[in-house]
Amino acid sequence: MEDVLTELPPPSRFFIEDLNNFTPPSPPLPSPFLFLSSPNSKTTLKPSLLIIALSPPSLSLLHHLSPKTLIGTLILPEISPSGNTITPSLKDNSCNLYSINSIILANFQYQVPSERTHAIAKTLIGQQIVPERVLILDSVQRRNFRGRISSDDTFAMKLETTLERKGTPLLKSLNYLPSGSVVEGLGAALLGRCQMKGIKGILCVTWPEVGGSVTSMVKDLLVKDVLHGIEVGFDDNGEDEGLRFGHKNHYLDSELYT
Repeated sequence: MEDVLTELPPPSRFFIEDLNNFTPPSPPLPSPFLFLSSPNSKTTLKPSLLIIALSPPSLSLLHHLSPKTLIGTLILPEISPSGNTITPSLKDNSCNLYSINSIILANFQYQVPSERTHAIAKTLIGQQIVPERVLILDSVQRRNFRGRISSDDTFAMKLETTLERKGTPLLKSLNYLPSGSVVEGLGAALLGRCQMKGIKGILCVTWPEVGGSVTSMVKDLLVKDVLHGIEVGFDDNGEDEGLRFGHKNHYLDSELYT
């Protein structure tokens, strides 16, 4: 007679992956939000230009741009402010908003997860801030560029929304990013938001990600094409700090990318 106590139990009718169906989903993350220093934070800001810095050179340059006024910050709830200084610093994990005349600057000094890029783009553009034009300063990665690219090269290229192409271009001297090259992350989400909202938008990508040559090139672009007619200055140590600041992504080099 079969011993039901010692015999091996029959196999489970569930596969391992099926067991996850009984696990409650993780609670959704809180939405990003803008904290503005204006007395009436419900007032919609309508700047002539919104400049968004994502690349290390542009972050350093906009941080050292003067004169400018701190008007708020973009809060990503999962990014801890622990360790941030009272006075804005390039070492902070923050996204501070500044104004200079009719221009708003946004410095993204933290890494944004890919699943949060669209929520941030929606929060920054088209709700409390409705700009006439948006300039996004990002860097291109070797793996996403179609064609041979060397670490000795220095260049800047652009992508534009449909509305920007129809008018007078902001960055007249730049060529377009070659067909087949890829832009990803927050920069792509911001440009897509501009296209969807019918806002003039330009995504300027530079190579290499860090270095004195690319910092000087971005500085020249800002002074010549973007901030012309505005009396601005850069702190003396701005370029030096731009060489050190920023999280550089390292990828395995191969002939596929070079």
